[in-house]
Amino acid sequence: MGIVIFDGLAYGMLLFLIGVGLSITMGLMNFVNLAHGAFAMVGGYVAALAMSRLQVPFVASLALAFISAAVVGALLEFVFFRRLYRAHPLDHVLLSIGIVFVFVAGGTYLFGPTMQPFTAPDWLRGQISLLGMEVGAYRLFLIVVGFAVLAALLLLINKTRYGAMVRAAVDNQRVAAGLGVRVDRLFFLTFSFGCGLAGLGGALGLGMLGLDPSFPLKYMIYFLIVVCVGGAGTIVGPFVAAVLVGIVDVGGKYYMPELGAFLIYVFMVVVLLVRPHGLIPKKGLV
Repeated sequence: MGIVIFDGLAYGMLLFLIGVGLSITMGLMNFVNLAHGAFAMVGGYVAALAMSRLQVPFVASLALAFISAAVVGALLEFVFFRRLYRAHPLDHVLLSIGIVFVFVAGGTYLFGPTMQPFTAPDWLRGQISLLGMEVGAYRLFLIVVGFAVLAALLLLINKTRYGAMVRAAVDNQRVAAGLGVRVDRLFFLTFSFGCGLAGLGGALGLGMLGLDPSFPLKYMIYFLIVVCVGGAGTIVGPFVAAVLVGIVDVGGKYYMPELGAFLIYVFMVVVLLVRPHGLIPKKGLV
């Protein structure tokens, strides 16, 4: 049981890293961005190619993944997304799903349809003894990174001027703009930062989720479940939801393989019936 919870926690951390940017985007900008997984794919490909072809160390490749996904997100925000901030949500869906198909086709053309190879560094291979269990070093690393990112995000939002402006914009964009907050610039920075986090999650997921051009479509539903169950526009909500979804998914596949991943949909329906606005509804960005 312990190892199932541990593996589910590691899986949940990946979902959190990729999904938290989507939560902020949807909560802050009210933009339904189904292309969020495409930025995770960008980060994954950059990290995989940097390690395999340029011999870049693993940690440095994670930084490259974050930066590259943030830059791609910034370009798309400037060219496409900002033009639809005030449009109907259906326009958001059509634009973002179109971008997903462009990324899938582009990835297939450039890198082929097969899974990208990944070899973890020596210090992340093998098993480590933890609380009487033999756990995977790579999964333990994912959990540590997930908690570190959660702590950094909470400090950023609650203890910095940038975080104060984000919280003000989440509460009321018009009032924030009246107080001198440049909401457009804030949207640009926040959108790019969220894309960077998705890229980091995509790179970290190489050793657990794998990576091929269908990645944005394959995992789109998982990111949406995390945001819906946790509550859009929060940080702690998606974290709690990602951990629960990860444990339910891994536990379901382990103990009831005949039901497979179906259990997470049951879990989502039950949670939303009890708490239709998510586990932690938006009350400022916490």
